[in-house]
Amino acid sequence: MIRTLLFSFLLATASIVPVATAANAAQPVGLQTVNLSVENMTCSMCPITVRKSLEKVPGVVDAKADYATRTARVTYDPSKTDIQTLTDATANAGYPSALKPDDQ
Repeated sequence: MIRTLLFSFLLATASIVPVATAANAAQPVGLQTVNLSVENMTCSMCPITVRKSLEKVPGVVDAKADYATRTARVTYDPSKTDIQTLTDATANAGYPSALKPDDQ
């Protein structure tokens, strides 16, 4: 009896729970994603250093770096950081970077 009531309650309230859609699941509101072209990556270990330098920046939510394309993709909260701070972080780690032209 209690299980039936609980199951009925869950079914009845399930329609009030917001469901993530492709539009809002892709990126939380307010976050921005940019691609940086990164210099001086000479081996497959370099992207790890680039990624870690970006992840230390307050406001960075996600950072990925790719040796093959010499790029970094960064998702960040623009209320906490900006592109200049991101490029400064990689430069301070020995990898100067700039916003990729197609992102400007």
